[in-house]
Amino acid sequence: MNVIVVGAGIAGLVVARDLARAGVSVTVLEAADHAGGQLIGIEVGGVVVDAAAESYATRSGAVAELAAELGLETVRPLGAPAWIISTDGRQLPLPAASVLGIPAEPFAPDVVAAIGTAGAWRALLDKLIPMLRPDKYATLGDLVRRRMGARVLDRLVAPVVRGVHSTSPDVLPVESAAPGLRQELRRTGSLAAAVAALRVQSPAGSQVAGVVGGLHRIAEELEADARARGVEFRFGTRVAFATRDVVELDDGERLEGRVVVAAPSITSHAARQREIIVAIAAVDAPELDSAPRGTGALIAAGAPGIAARAFTHSSAKWTWVRDALRSGGGERNAHRHIVRLSYDEMPEDPEGRVLADLRAITGADIDRLEDLAVRSWLRTLVTESAADGPIVVGEAASGTGLATIVPEARTAAKALAAELNEEHDD
Repeated sequence: MNVIVVGAGIAGLVVARDLARAGVSVTVLEAADHAGGQLIGIEVGGVVVDAAAESYATRSGAVAELAAELGLETVRPLGAPAWIISTDGRQLPLPAASVLGIPAEPFAPDVVAAIGTAGAWRALLDKLIPMLRPDKYATLGDLVRRRMGARVLDRLVAPVVRGVHSTSPDVLPVESAAPGLRQELRRTGSLAAAVAALRVQSPAGSQVAGVVGGLHRIAEELEADARARGVEFRFGTRVAFATRDVVELDDGERLEGRVVVAAPSITSHAARQREIIVAIAAVDAPELDSAPRGTGALIAAGAPGIAARAFTHSSAKWTWVRDALRSGGGERNAHRHIVRLSYDEMPEDPEGRVLADLRAITGADIDRLEDLAVRSWLRTLVTESAADGPIVVGEAASGTGLATIVPEARTAAKALAAELNEEHDD
């Protein structure tokens, strides 16, 4: 039986390629004119970089395994820390022993520097008062506020969650915030101990990684491999609705086959969405050579003079970006940098806003941008799906992040291939 995959984002590409490897006939339908979804490249300052996500969480190893299968080289970011910019404008390195800003040791010097001695004493109560009902905390904000206090939440956790998850900790479910956190809360009986346990379980080194040349290369290689294995791609094709075994297009055409949906709007209602705006700029700025904010900064809502929610110094974070910028040689490229800023709303004057934010975040006297690209994405954070519909993969099924999307898509493809092969044998 033919399998119809609706959506050629990363989840759809993974399913199509894995099914084709298992000998299944696959057709991919995509409304856009290209595959990859948010994983696409864009040229800025003469270098092709990621237009959206540029790193993935290393916790499962699934993305690195897939990259290796595709012949891609993964890379860890440079060791400089990320910074936090609080609502009062203070700028400090993110505490090293933390998860989403939640400290494992409240009295660590870098934690005290961020929340003060009074905040550290309040956070210490988490270790002293047993957690009798770990399942009663629905959101990360409720958990952190009640266990460690408002200073940890406002000065550490809120900026990190805003930058990483594009939302507030008060609406972020504990299960979505950090895989395994709820389980460790039950086992250890304190938030600090749960964070410490999660850090021990994490792979050595950075908790995120990237791909040389950009994450978009994963999508490109998945499409190329799928095509080589006979997968048919139909771009510019809009789907009206899909059931378990039928897809109907906007023009009335009906396609029959087992259906896998990797586009959340087809079979589910988007209960909560968030628009993500990314501004990527090239600048010639000697003051950025020393990476004054490490690999980037996470910014609290309301930080004075800053509209961005996150800043990434890409050419300080990734050696391949830095090397690509300077490969031309000569004085002209000596101080060139690639930076990224994320926004919750599209700035009225993107160039002016990016310049102002760069100055406020880095302290560098940058007078102009050599190049600027601004892109927006719609991220589905919560969906409501029918129980008896087609197989659903991607953000709608597993949540945000390649570390979750990739393994769940591969599991779905493996199960479907086994089911189809069993039906064929019968």
